[in-house]
Amino acid sequence: MADPTNNTTHFGFETVQENEKAGKVQGVFTSVASKYDVMNDVMSVGIHRIWKEAMMDWLAPRPGQNLLDVAGGTGDISFKFLDRAGQGHATVLDLTEDMLVEGRKRAEAAQMANSLDWVTGDAMSLPFPDNSFDVYTISFGIRNVTRPQEALNEAYRVLRPGGRLMVLEFSQLPNPMMQKAYDLYSFNVIPRMGQVIAGDSDSYQYLVESIRNFPDQDTFLGMVKTAGFENATYRNLSMGIACLHSGWKI
Repeated sequence: MADPTNNTTHFGFETVQENEKAGKVQGVFTSVASKYDVMNDVMSVGIHRIWKEAMMDWLAPRPGQNLLDVAGGTGDISFKFLDRAGQGHATVLDLTEDMLVEGRKRAEAAQMANSLDWVTGDAMSLPFPDNSFDVYTISFGIRNVTRPQEALNEAYRVLRPGGRLMVLEFSQLPNPMMQKAYDLYSFNVIPRMGQVIAGDSDSYQYLVESIRNFPDQDTFLGMVKTAGFENATYRNLSMGIACLHSGWKI
């Protein structure tokens, strides 16, 4: 395993020591936790909801499945999964306790309490035995992980044989002019929205910058395969603004 005291990584456009990044990410999400769901709607004009439904359509949850939703935040994906499955269990894991606190306040959390666990934990060192889950999801979270390859390796470890990985993340537009227009919106509008709605422009500046540092679709697909997943593929959403990656532990 890499020594985090001797290696650097990205925190937005800033270069930091690897052992500093998790704390900085926690700071960002602690700051925005109470307004996180509102900001998602405003930033994406509600389109993130369509992307998450597309994720569920491809995932096709089945009754009795056991989900691990990493970087699960306020529980969006777990709620949708349990609703689609009809019966099953979901574990919401997040590095930031404040995000889980906000999730527990949601009406869905009370309605599904018997089918939900909320766990504070690190995607790179999951507190679960091998072969524990049928499905692993991570949505708009893996770009915040210090070493994404280790998170994918952990996903493979905790999934049962026949288990499914699905990653929803912002990605890259294939057309340079479209990417330029998207960048203009992202860098000029989103931090200002963050200031107005959440009282925090810096955290949303980081979130925009983190998207630009994340690997493109094919590079990330290679990382999924390196972790051991078979039948790995991806689907672009909204022309590549976001992307779904899927793989199987066979």
